[in-house]
Amino acid sequence: MEVFHAEVWFAGHVQGVGFRAGVMQVARSFDVTGFVRNLPDGRVVLHAEGLSSVVRMFIDEVRKNLGVFIRGEDVREYYGAACHREFRIAI
Repeated sequence: MEVFHAEVWFAGHVQGVGFRAGVMQVARSFDVTGFVRNLPDGRVVLHAEGLSSVVRMFIDEVRKNLGVFIRGEDVREYYGAACHREFRIAI
């Protein structure tokens, strides 16, 4: 089954400040699956899957709640096979 995917690479002060936990808290209010993970270069990547409108609202809510930490972002959106069953913090 094809679903909407969004990948967002957040830059800024996004590690060591509870950013991933904050994303998880937001995810609980949305019907999305995927993950959030720290990257070695200091960024955080968020991968979300679901209905396009729901995924976009989820990411907007992340920006709204955690925007104080975000200084930049790169976004990639596409449709493809569902890959995840839940939303989680990845290591």
